[in-house]
Amino acid sequence: NNAKVAVLGASGGIGQPLSLLLKNSPLVSRLSLYDIAHTPGVAADLSHIETRASVKGFLGPEQLPECLKGCDVVVIPAGVPRKPGMTRDDLFNTNASIVATLTSACAKHCPEAMICIISNPVNSTIPITSEVFKKHGVYNPKRIFGVTTLDIVRANTFVAELKGLDPARVSVPVIGGHAGKTIIPLISQCTPKVDFPQDQLEKLTGRIQEAGTEVVKAKAGAGSATLSMAYAGARFVFSLVDAMNGKEGVIECAFVKSEETESPYFSTPLLLGKNGIEKNLGIGKISPFEEKMVAEAMAELKASIKKGEEFAKSFK
Repeated sequence: NNAKVAVLGASGGIGQPLSLLLKNSPLVSRLSLYDIAHTPGVAADLSHIETRASVKGFLGPEQLPECLKGCDVVVIPAGVPRKPGMTRDDLFNTNASIVATLTSACAKHCPEAMICIISNPVNSTIPITSEVFKKHGVYNPKRIFGVTTLDIVRANTFVAELKGLDPARVSVPVIGGHAGKTIIPLISQCTPKVDFPQDQLEKLTGRIQEAGTEVVKAKAGAGSATLSMAYAGARFVFSLVDAMNGKEGVIECAFVKSEETESPYFSTPLLLGKNGIEKNLGIGKISPFEEKMVAEAMAELKASIKKGEEFAKSFK
């Protein structure tokens, strides 16, 4: 229980509540917070909390190498949030550069760390991260994760609401990618087993796919899903650290390098272990409705992945 965790983008809307949740965990012994503004203040504030994780703030590119040294897990929520009317893809140019710069530093200063990317569009930022690590000769696909956990958290919550269940006991795998119709909730694999008439199933699926936009609209220009994303990011990090500590049977979905479909990256349930991905558990048995969604997501997924790869190749 001595994980050294870095949060890159720690002063932002996701970064601050995520850092708070990490500081609150007995699994974390050292929290290194990085951003281009306000990190000393965020770190000072969090450092007063009566848990054992030591907290240190790092400010600006010259302090980034020191922030990353010796880290076991790096979580990257850095980037610009969505505003009403924007797709995740609209964030591409700004966030692609930020992710390429930050992951380049990770490849140099903590090449063995688990890299958890939250920055959108995840369907493109994960291929960028892989290409950056390849450039530095330290690529390990078992240690690079696109954090899609919020899609699972939402699916669990919405199913529980409709069925009057305790959301903490509902588990819906969500596969594919992390934008619009690439988000594919496998309601047929939900535990406990649930049934919905087709029209309700379609509505529920649509709500899960567009839940991010629901929050962007409700916040009316004041940001995107930050608090639920911080919760989901922390949940993923805790699962990963548990698995790194030797806990068995830890399963989370994430957007990773994959051979499960014709898409080179794809989110499926993963068995996590000491070295990251222990085993890709694949898609499993799915309904015809879900098969159709997988088929329909392919073109968009591949295009987003290609866009990320091409960006990384030209990035200096």
